[in-house]
Amino acid sequence: MRTAIIKHLILTILATFELPTIASASELVKFDNAPVIMGRIQQQRARERGDTPANAPETIEGYLSRPEGPGPFPAVVYLHGCSGLLDKTRDRMAELLTGWRYVSLMVDSFTTRGIEHACDAETVVRQGVLLARQRDALGALSYLAKLAYVDPKRIAVVGSSQGGIVALQTASTRSGDYFAVPDGVKFKAAVAYYPLCGFATDQLTIPTAILIGALDDWSPARDCERLMERRAGKGARVRLAIYPGAYHAFDAPDLAEGTRLFGHWLKYDANAASLSIRDMHDFLATELNE
Repeated sequence: MRTAIIKHLILTILATFELPTIASASELVKFDNAPVIMGRIQQQRARERGDTPANAPETIEGYLSRPEGPGPFPAVVYLHGCSGLLDKTRDRMAELLTGWRYVSLMVDSFTTRGIEHACDAETVVRQGVLLARQRDALGALSYLAKLAYVDPKRIAVVGSSQGGIVALQTASTRSGDYFAVPDGVKFKAAVAYYPLCGFATDQLTIPTAILIGALDDWSPARDCERLMERRAGKGARVRLAIYPGAYHAFDAPDLAEGTRLFGHWLKYDANAASLSIRDMHDFLATELNE
């Protein structure tokens, strides 16, 4: 009963952006995620245990949307939060990005794995969620790069909450050393909505925007400020936008009254939501059109 209540609450509060739905504009697609690079000894040990080697690709689902016209268009891989890819969020984000003339691929990391949600640390660790989701993001990148109407040199990753953590990890140093991705294929930029900035390395490899609320007690803004202090201007450029008075999930309209989830306060903030959309729009326009 408690699990059902928590799931319902998560599904209600993490829907984002008040835009009309466009379910008919999204196409369900399947793609392989990026294999982990394993040495021969690791592979041999896995076979001896009777395990499937961890470097084997998995089939993941996603929802593909594109603007009208032949392209080639810039593209965005979107990574959902810990509740999974909600229909409302999927359609609204697709409408937003397609309206900006981007191809979008909304990655669903949980459905094929049978995960209802991964909002607690135990599930994240037990299921190896963050590693799996990095593989999903890079698999989505490789999938988009092969499409004739996508410019493979102009693909960004955008993530919300847990998806924002994964976006930061893909932008971190050495992340590409662990996954098999075609030569020359890489993200051009990253946007992370209220991530845990402690998961990022001190320097990032691609331009990144971090959008977070000043009062977020799940993903503290202070951790992102410390990241900015540690990097001291080194590595790729990073823009940190902190919205005064805003909490975690500030872009979820159903949270107008606020609520507590897993011990954290979540609340919609119309001003922060509007500013974040503007900031994401301007950042992507700059980074994907250089």
